[in-house]
Amino acid sequence: MSTKRIQHSKKKKFEAALALISEKHTLAELSQKYEVHQSVLQRWKKDLLEKGADLFGRENKPKTEQQEMEALQRKVGQLTMELDFLKKALGK
Repeated sequence: MSTKRIQHSKKKKFEAALALISEKHTLAELSQKYEVHQSVLQRWKKDLLEKGADLFGRENKPKTEQQEMEALQRKVGQLTMELDFLKKALGK
């Protein structure tokens, strides 16, 4: 019998990790409250501490392939229109 994997929201992960960092509750209490294993909570805490500074970074986010494809298609459209305009202007 297999268990179903649960996808937790980013908000829930952040809240749980923040609660664990604040040390107002024990690991066991938070594990029960958020209904996740203690090791999962510890991993979320570690991720928050390691990658938390990136939340406030000003670097550009890497573009996805879809965004890059759309940008290239816009550029091709723009260049095609410019070429057509120049052909008409030169009388070709």
